[in-house]
Amino acid sequence: MKTLILYATKYGAAAEIAKRIAMQFDNASTSDLKQGNIPLLEDFDCIIVGSSIYAGTFRKEAKAYLAQNANELSKKRLGLFICSMGDGNEDEVFKNNVPDEVLQAAVAKASLGGAFDPKKANFFERLIMKAVAKQSGYVDKISDEKISNFAEAMKV
Repeated sequence: MKTLILYATKYGAAAEIAKRIAMQFDNASTSDLKQGNIPLLEDFDCIIVGSSIYAGTFRKEAKAYLAQNANELSKKRLGLFICSMGDGNEDEVFKNNVPDEVLQAAVAKASLGGAFDPKKANFFERLIMKAVAKQSGYVDKISDEKISNFAEAMKV
């Protein structure tokens, strides 16, 4: 099975998750939606699309890609992931950001964790993390267990 993992990231956590997912497959490629030059979907059996989340919203590149390619994506073995530090509202995030046709076609949907590096964040983002999450230093909540479970669900 030839797999394509597409992602949209601001600071790199979704890219790291995409890389870790790719390691779970024998024949996988990754591509940053912001960089363009996306391989043709027809060349792949399995497509995984992921995005980092800010205030419950996908990155604009991911949201646009899902909308523009909904018909073709819904015909593939499809997985969706989000990169987020929060827990508990994944279903709502997917529902609010992914076209219904694509969401219904997805065989796996998961929140795979996230990371926060204050060196990459602006003042406002650091302030929010300190006030809301009580975090001021580097935080890595990327879950290798969830990544493994997600990849296995995509292989079935």
